[in-house]
Amino acid sequence: MIRIGIVGCGRILAAHLRGFRYLREAGIDTFRITALCPRKADDGWMYVKRGSGPPQRPPCSNILGDPLAVGDEYLSDFQNDVDVQVYTDYRQMIAEGPVDAVCDFSTHALHHQVAGASFAHGKHLLSQKPLAVSMAAGRQMCEAADARGLTFAVFENFRHAPRTRQLHWLFNGGPGGALQMILLGYVGVWWAPDLVVAQTPWRHVLDEAGGISLDLGVHFFDQIRHVAGEIRTVAGSTQVLEPLRHIRDAAGNTVQSIDCDADDTYFANFTTERGIAGNMFASWGGHGSPTLSGEGMVYYGSSCSTTGDQIKLDGHGCQSLADLYNRSHVAARETQFPRGVTDSFALSQLDWLEAIRLKRRPETDGWEGLRDLAAAFAILESAKLGRTVDVAEVFDGKLREYQRPIDARFGLK
Repeated sequence: MIRIGIVGCGRILAAHLRGFRYLREAGIDTFRITALCPRKADDGWMYVKRGSGPPQRPPCSNILGDPLAVGDEYLSDFQNDVDVQVYTDYRQMIAEGPVDAVCDFSTHALHHQVAGASFAHGKHLLSQKPLAVSMAAGRQMCEAADARGLTFAVFENFRHAPRTRQLHWLFNGGPGGALQMILLGYVGVWWAPDLVVAQTPWRHVLDEAGGISLDLGVHFFDQIRHVAGEIRTVAGSTQVLEPLRHIRDAAGNTVQSIDCDADDTYFANFTTERGIAGNMFASWGGHGSPTLSGEGMVYYGSSCSTTGDQIKLDGHGCQSLADLYNRSHVAARETQFPRGVTDSFALSQLDWLEAIRLKRRPETDGWEGLRDLAAAFAILESAKLGRTVDVAEVFDGKLREYQRPIDARFGLK
């Protein structure tokens, strides 16, 4: 039985607990969550037992599919045979608590610090994305895990999402042909301009690795890398369109304003090592109506185009990508979606748990997270230098102009 301690009890925790609940409901009984570590004890107790403890905060989003729209999840809903302990110091929980493994759902700035404590005490780790505040911090995490022989995964749920698996099949031996081009664009869709991002001030601080390129870019690049192969070059530009973010009460009155010096908007062209071209943009700005490329992402192959669940093969009308995948790729479904589990949070958690149990590398291990981070930082390094950059320059640590103030703040080399 793997005993899990969780660091970070913010609003995203409900979606993670739902994922763990789905695993238990599917008959997976290899783990228990035995400890929580919030900043304030009440923030942990509110998730322990239904009908007991402080009331949970309501979800801060009502967007369909947004994990921050998940609420009303309790540990007692799927485990009643352990006494959960609540700590307010992650170092104490890791050193003294009843835990074999750690889930780190804290802010970007804490990831390498939680990892350092976890690995020093021989604990396996699942870390929220992005991997770290900088490439130097991320590499330090990966090397420490390898040196101790510990299982280290990055929570990259995009990789495990059904759509990502369907796209990989479609363009890697499936009927979509050779992938040629990728378009991705979101403006004014998720959280903009003063919704969730305004309620998490660290997202706007450059030297805490805030900004949309890192927060969302790693997600997008993880899917793209899985479908299209490694990212070779990036030409990016970034801006801060909203230098002040505002938290408002129910009547719309501003109750707090937050300075923003990390990018809230980026535009980027990229190429992959297979010669695939891509263009992507995203913004936490955008007043009025939202703008998307297709349903957010559009893939063009030599035989089709697809966005969302719609695919149009040459010479055929529109059909469902999910239906096509389910009819044509039956053999892989149990491997990719064991016991019928399709929730990407649950699947990411399960891959990590099985990697611990079977002593194998998780699919999205630390080094995978480092490659996603390098591609996302390539947008920022390109914007800083005003030129196209090779992702290899960033991955190897040769190019880190944007990261210098971050590394200086945390004493990283």
